Amino acid sequence: MPIWEYVSAMARAATTSDAWNAVAEPQRRRILTLLRGGERPVNEVARALSIDQPRASKHLRVLREVGLVRVREEGKQRLYALDARGLRPIHEWVGGFERFWSESLARLDVYVRGLAEKEKRR
Repeated sequence: MPIWEYVSAMARAATTSDAWNAVAEPQRRRILTLLRGGERPVNEVARALSIDQPRASKHLRVLREVGLVRVREEGKQRLYALDARGLRPIHEWVGGFERFWSESLARLDVYVRGLAEKEKRR
């Protein structure tokens, strides 16, 4: 790895101390989505994301350190699994916007029904 990539990776590592920062990285979100389907070894994660194994391992390590992924050993393999409990703070925050979307969709429904009624009367 060229030194500039190493320095850049080190700078980013300091920002992944919680679930919020960890999921800000698109590859990590893809890993979480992949792990929703069940446990996977790192080589399967790497192959599914079209990245090399060391990069997949790095992302999995970050996700494990912030509590979004758990790992267990089976023979020579390390199997990674989603631990969605770590997503609770994000879920709770996003859930706060549910009322906004529900109200917006309800207003849209009323508007569309009104248009449909006007169309019927023509």
